[in-house]
Amino acid sequence: MKAKVDQDTCISCGLCPSLCPEVFQFNDDGKAHAIVPEVPTDLEDTAQEAADSCPVSAITVE
Repeated sequence: MKAKVDQDTCISCGLCPSLCPEVFQFNDDGKAHAIVPEVPTDLEDTAQEAADSCPVSAITVE
């Protein structure tokens, strides 16, 4: 499973890194991004929760 954050859509609300800091962090531009190439199996539900909770639907997890 991979996670991706659309940099053009991200509003830097901070929800995804607060829910799943092992997968999401802010980059130098202040936008969230995935820090792992593959979401670890034990974090898939949490990464999906972050995607589902994103207020602007900037995260895809597939």
